[in-house]
Amino acid sequence: MAPRSPASSPVRAEVRDELLWSQLQALIAVARLGSFTKAAQRLNLSKAAVSQRIADLERHLDQQLVQRTTRSVRLSEAGSRLVEQAEPGLALLSRSLGEARESAGAPRGLLRVTAPVALGRQHVAPALPAFFERYPELRIELDLSDRLVPLAQEGFDLAIRHTSAPPDTHVAFKLCPSRALLTASPAYLARAGRPQHPAELAQHHCLPYLRPGPAQWFFERAASAPAPERLRVPVQGLFRASNSEVLRDAALSGLGIALLPDFSARDAMRDGRLVEVLPDWRAIGFFGDAIYAIHPWSSHTPQGVRLLVDHLKGVMGGGY
Repeated sequence: MAPRSPASSPVRAEVRDELLWSQLQALIAVARLGSFTKAAQRLNLSKAAVSQRIADLERHLDQQLVQRTTRSVRLSEAGSRLVEQAEPGLALLSRSLGEARESAGAPRGLLRVTAPVALGRQHVAPALPAFFERYPELRIELDLSDRLVPLAQEGFDLAIRHTSAPPDTHVAFKLCPSRALLTASPAYLARAGRPQHPAELAQHHCLPYLRPGPAQWFFERAASAPAPERLRVPVQGLFRASNSEVLRDAALSGLGIALLPDFSARDAMRDGRLVEVLPDWRAIGFFGDAIYAIHPWSSHTPQGVRLLVDHLKGVMGGGY
């Protein structure tokens, strides 16, 4: 009898089959995101590695699974059928493995979290003592930075972000709604007058957030007909800063009118130290409309991450 060829040996077939997990993950990510680039970001791989895994899978099955053009990526009929059949099983297996790991005992381990400076100081850090009382074997490293760090590359388990559009390459949990508030101290308004229209802000001392380019605020009056009235207003003043707490304190001292996220303004507004300006208008396009907890994509959310997200949602879910 002729000797078995190396390509058909049981050992080679077994090794090849063990690679199917990562190859199927790559195919499913491309199918769901419609892009090799986004799939690579989600899987924390290079674009070339994702392409290679799918090419290996196509050779293994002797089928074209992905149809590539210069403008689009879509699955072939065979690729769509494979994703439809394989995805539920892979998700169940991943979830089962995660639950098996977590059933070993009480939640424990280290969670690395990044958050914007003001939001982290005012709301994330104060929520942690109660969390540690419930889960004393979990530890947290909280990095406060307004820089948008790449989570997987820098080893973060969770990011708290103020945004309107969380990245689709990550898992996003909405913690609470948020909005921007135009505020000033009663003393400043008594001295400079209260604007009645956004265009009048050009005649006031304003306190813009420090960003590249000219300072300008955008407003919308939703009650206007037949479509919302929108305005762009260039603003200027004595002071700019890159932190909402600093701008809030400048407004409290009477330096001018500040556009602040609600989580920085609410306490001072509750006790009357700041008042809302132009309440019939809504500032748009500057701060996000929600607070999200964002986790690097995986088919299973680790227990510690899930517990922290649930805790923050319970603390912050009522808004500010």
